[in-house]
Amino acid sequence: MGETIKLAGADGFEFTAYHEPAFTPHKGGVIVIQEIFGIDRHVRADVERWAKMGYEAIAPAMFDRLQREFHAEHDDAGIKAGIEKARATPLEQALGDIAACRDFLAKHGGKVCVVGYCYGGSLTWLAACNVEGIAAASSYYGSMVQANAALKPGCATIVHLGRTDPGIPADDVATAVGQHNPDVPVYIYEGAGHGFNNDSPERYNAEAADLARHRTLELFDKA
Repeated sequence: MGETIKLAGADGFEFTAYHEPAFTPHKGGVIVIQEIFGIDRHVRADVERWAKMGYEAIAPAMFDRLQREFHAEHDDAGIKAGIEKARATPLEQALGDIAACRDFLAKHGGKVCVVGYCYGGSLTWLAACNVEGIAAASSYYGSMVQANAALKPGCATIVHLGRTDPGIPADDVATAVGQHNPDVPVYIYEGAGHGFNNDSPERYNAEAADLARHRTLELFDKA
């Protein structure tokens, strides 16, 4: 069963993280990076999914320095609040917290992989390119991937995008990544929008979510 733990960031601040040991024989660790809505039930469910697939999983609360136990609903007010928190969180600080999670998981043995969604998808791409000791990374619909496409991932990395995402031009992102990192697969899911892995009724696309998770698991297992 999952639990909330505390880890020290590079700046010494103790942030919380939702953690769950692997259910099956331990394959390694997975850092699950949240959307803008905080460590909500969707993030906790994803941590549990990875634990059931054999990975010790941990989801750092990226906004703890701004507001402990931040949660936002998937409505206009929640989106606004989440975006404000994300913009107020320095990228270097966020990557430092991801590195702290890497160190925590590495102590328990095996590889450490990263998966992230929305805001977390952007951080996953940036972590793959800037944080050492990551074995594989799977970025879901991160809005900052295109602007940072020239960065070079230091590990096996894949990118997932929804064709109907109104905020992220899937073809443009694929072109940008392909120009600079032709070995990085960019998967575009037809009929899927932003947040298609999130099982909220307004966003979930089961077919896309299942296929993307299969591809991610395959990537992590091979890393």
